[in-house]
This record gives sequence, structure tokens and C-alpha cells, in this order.
Amino acid sequence: MRRRQVSPWGFVGMGGMACTLFLVLGTAVVAPWWVTLLLVVLWLVLLVVGTRWFVPHPTRVAWLPVVVFAVWFPTIFIGTSALGWR
Repeated sequence: MRRRQVSPWGFVGMGGMACTLFLVLGTAVVAPWWVTLLLVVLWLVLLVVGTRWFVPHPTRVAWLPVVVFAVWFPTIFIGTSALGWR
């Protein structure tokens, strides 16, 4: 029996998800508690999606941290500048 080659993109994506967790949790310093809660829920949902996609679709997993960052950055930028959070 021949082994299948494991794609590194699943590991890249999960490493990126670990990095974005620090961004999401750091939001508590500048944003209201409910914004942090919503971002944590989004992160958890995408983590579950990433674990389900890890073997069948590893390249999709690599895009999940990009999605988290694409939601996090405008939320914090608009919230701190236009809405006057802390």
C-alpha cells in the first residue's frame, strides 16, 4: 500500500488560526465585550471548519486565517476610529 502525500497547507492554516486567536483575544482591550465575543464565536466556527477540512481540503484551511483577519481588521479600524471605542 502506498501512502498519500500530506499537504502542508493544512498545517499552515492551523498555524495561522493560532496566530489570529491572539488578535481576536487582544480585541478585548479596545472593543466592547460583545464585539470580542462575536469575534471569538466566529473564530471557533472557523476552527471547527478547519478541522473538518484539514485532510480533504487542506488548501481551503490556509484561507481561514485570511477570512478571520479580513473580518477583524475593518471591525477594529472602524470601531476605534468612527465609533470611538476606547
